Amino acid sequence: MRRTIYILYIVVISMLVTACSTHKNTSKSRAWQSFTAKYNTYYNGSQAYIDGSLEKEKGNKDNYTEVLPLYTVGNKQSRTLGKGNFDRTVEKMEKTIKLHSIKARPEWKKSRRKTEKDKEWLGRREYNPFLWKAWLLMGKAQFQKGDFDEAAATFSYMSRLYQTQPMQNAMARAWLARCYVELDWLYDAEDVIRNQRRDSIHYRAQNDWDGTLADYYVRSGEYAQAIPHLRNIIRHEHRKTQKAREWFLMGQLHSALGHRQEAYKAYQRAIRQNPPYELEFNARIAQTEVMAQGNGKKMIARLKRMAASDNNKDYLDQVYYAMGNIYLMQRDTTQAIAAYEKGNEKATRSGIEKGVLLLRLGGLYWEKEKYNDAQRCYGEAIGLLDKDRDDYEELSKRSKVLDELVPYTDAVHLQDSLQELANMPEKERLEAIDRVIEALKKKEKEERDKAREAEVEAAQQKQGAVGNRNAPATTPTATPGTGAGNNGQWYFYNQMAVNQGKQTFQKQWGKRENEDNWRRSNKTVVGNLGNLDSPENPDNPEIADSLSDASLASSDSIAAEGAPEDTLANDPHNREYYLAQIPFTDEQKAESDLIIMDGLFHSGVIFKDKLENFGLAEKQLIRLTNHYPTYEQMDQAWYHLFLLYSRMGERQMAEDCLTRMKSDYPESELTILLSDPYFEENARFGEHIEDSIYAATYDAFKESRHSEIRTNAQLSAERFPLGENRPKFLFINGLSLLNEGNAKDCISELKTVVEKYPQSEVTEMAGMIIKGVQEGRTLYGGTFDLDAVWARRDLTLDQDSLGADTLSADRDVPFLFLLVYQPDSVNENQLLYEMARFNFSNFLVRNFDLEIEREQGFHRMLIRGFLNFDEALQYARQLYASEDMAKTLQKCRSVVISEHNLAFIGTRFSYLDYDAFYEQTFLPLKISNEELLNIPPYTEPEDPENSEDLDTPDNPDTPEAPTSPTTSDDFDPDFW
Repeated sequence: MRRTIYILYIVVISMLVTACSTHKNTSKSRAWQSFTAKYNTYYNGSQAYIDGSLEKEKGNKDNYTEVLPLYTVGNKQSRTLGKGNFDRTVEKMEKTIKLHSIKARPEWKKSRRKTEKDKEWLGRREYNPFLWKAWLLMGKAQFQKGDFDEAAATFSYMSRLYQTQPMQNAMARAWLARCYVELDWLYDAEDVIRNQRRDSIHYRAQNDWDGTLADYYVRSGEYAQAIPHLRNIIRHEHRKTQKAREWFLMGQLHSALGHRQEAYKAYQRAIRQNPPYELEFNARIAQTEVMAQGNGKKMIARLKRMAASDNNKDYLDQVYYAMGNIYLMQRDTTQAIAAYEKGNEKATRSGIEKGVLLLRLGGLYWEKEKYNDAQRCYGEAIGLLDKDRDDYEELSKRSKVLDELVPYTDAVHLQDSLQELANMPEKERLEAIDRVIEALKKKEKEERDKAREAEVEAAQQKQGAVGNRNAPATTPTATPGTGAGNNGQWYFYNQMAVNQGKQTFQKQWGKRENEDNWRRSNKTVVGNLGNLDSPENPDNPEIADSLSDASLASSDSIAAEGAPEDTLANDPHNREYYLAQIPFTDEQKAESDLIIMDGLFHSGVIFKDKLENFGLAEKQLIRLTNHYPTYEQMDQAWYHLFLLYSRMGERQMAEDCLTRMKSDYPESELTILLSDPYFEENARFGEHIEDSIYAATYDAFKESRHSEIRTNAQLSAERFPLGENRPKFLFINGLSLLNEGNAKDCISELKTVVEKYPQSEVTEMAGMIIKGVQEGRTLYGGTFDLDAVWARRDLTLDQDSLGADTLSADRDVPFLFLLVYQPDSVNENQLLYEMARFNFSNFLVRNFDLEIEREQGFHRMLIRGFLNFDEALQYARQLYASEDMAKTLQKCRSVVISEHNLAFIGTRFSYLDYDAFYEQTFLPLKISNEELLNIPPYTEPEDPENSEDLDTPDNPDTPEAPTSPTTSDDFDPDFW
């Protein structure tokens, strides 16, 4: 009897499971699949999502010197927080979709006529009424871990999957636009927003759209339109920390719009949320800045009280930065610089806040033409700021220019100071040196005091750590630039940490060449230049400053090299040390003059060409030409003066410079260049003319028109001897001579390329040819055809190692799409950009990898990610169906090939061999009419009868206490 009951029980269960299969679409199957999806894999994934969100919120660190991103994932340093939990969420949602997707259409058994609602129901592509939440949560998890392109693909597919269901479609499109905003694809986001506005937004999707619109308007700078949507977000926000961030952002938007009262109130609302101290502190700082107009003294007094508080000892750089901003608002630049400098001095953290302060301070020095101080500020700031800042490119450019300029201006200043000391009466000279020694001793004493205080503080912290050893563990705050602050990122992958390391090295050792035994370089006063400006008189205190800075550098060098410090000549605390550096003799004076001449010339050229400060450029070059007539490169100095006056519109002055060059330096290449009747035309259009001549020469080379090649090469030598394409003319002319049988002249031309143009892209190939000749190989004449690469193959490989494999006709293996081209025929960067844009714009649910391989004579771009031949061919047809892309790819050879067959191209088979094989094997095949590239690989449902539908009790995915099951009424298709 028991056995019979057991068998009946098994039969009944089997019938129920079969009746509720995903292959059947009934009310029972929909209810059952919805129930099991919700309380099994979806539940565990949602819990992981909550844990990941909390982890990201607690670990997030905002940059309050800029407009906050609405979502914490907008901070690059916070994107990896919670990644493990979000990966688990994605995994669980994929499993939910795979096991519980119902795509079978329901049977229509009613006799009445179908309504529009019935047609919509029967035309759906997904019938599990709960599964849209799995799609939405999967996209949110991808968004939160920073995979915006993956999230965009998910939401794009979801919007099409639920196209007839307004709520689900509106939510998916809201998140799709949000992904585009985070990717900074504002035009794409605007397109989604514009299309959605044509339809009404479902009330349950309104909150999602408020977040998207607020994020979009903040990113696009339309703050006035962002504020209403941000208010709606705050109204529905329940997390206090996030709510405080949103109020702070509200204050920033009002402040940018000039609404000072509203901004002050918004910051006050942020403080009332009892947020973390850093957010509260920055809100109070921001309040002082927005209320400073008309209340400057009051706000400055408030900031000074904040600076005196022990709670803010780690935030003093921000306090003084705010003071400096208020002074700037009052147009008191001197006080602003003093406040910024004090903030730099008091800073205890090497973070973004200090970087922003130094950036502002460097900008003030730049405007005042104090380039030495600007270089100091920019050099340190560049190691503290993120490369994604809008002003980082300008900062980097200025820093590089100043790094090049300042050594020359420092050299001139230092040598001027030393020569003035040499011309002083002995009593004044010794007094100046004594002032330097006193300043040095005072500075060293201050540094010792600071070091002693740091040691005491470190000992107290260590003692406190020992006393709290048994206390509950807390999460340490990571110091910027350390391993803990890098989110596990290796040091050399963290550009900010690398830049900080460079700054620390340069502070200790100065700027050293990357060479062996770099610590053995002898650093004298002349070699280690201080922070100097041009002195105006012998009593100028800046002379003492220059000597003091130089003495510190030399002292560090002496200590590093192990020189005896007890000798007077090597001790910067004695007069003899400085007297040994002053040029008293004629020989020393001549050496000093050489340094001044070199510094004046190079600084003048940099002022002219890279800073476009024509006044300072003229000052440096005029001093050089008037006071140092023995300068070896005087023709170049007059040449740059000619260019300078030409750019300034001073034609008569420019003509005077040219006259001077013709009279004093008639044989100079620069004089000949300026005397060329085509000089003005070349200066304006020479680059385009030379490019067009080279293009014609290249075409003539491919068609073996050797006389035309020689004519154009001679024209290049006469008219564009310094042109960018000059090495290419030499190279092509050399190969043309080879094809005519003149191997000797060919080698001569190629040697010129290697010796004079080592950085040219054709130098490597020229060097290979010369090396072959040196190794005893013989050059033969004949035809040199670049198009022969299509027939190239190498049969020197060991045939046994290749085995018996040959080209395969298998169509169901991974395929690639190749674009093969000659590098001179296309703009490779533009091609890469156009292909990447085409892929993302047309295939939102698939990812294709782009890779460029460089072979001798041609390059090829590999597009990977096709599962079979049909997908690769569909991709190729869709690519060339676009008129713009077809025009872009005119000079590229396209190839559809499998991974297996690609290994044989260039070895056993050439491209032409494969073309013949393709036409015979693959071209006649019929491919699928289904849009294969618009189907994500994980959407195919799996047969639940062949897999475990539910997690077992032993599986940790099973929730401990699931809520009560939903009634069957919840699965009414009319509701969903």
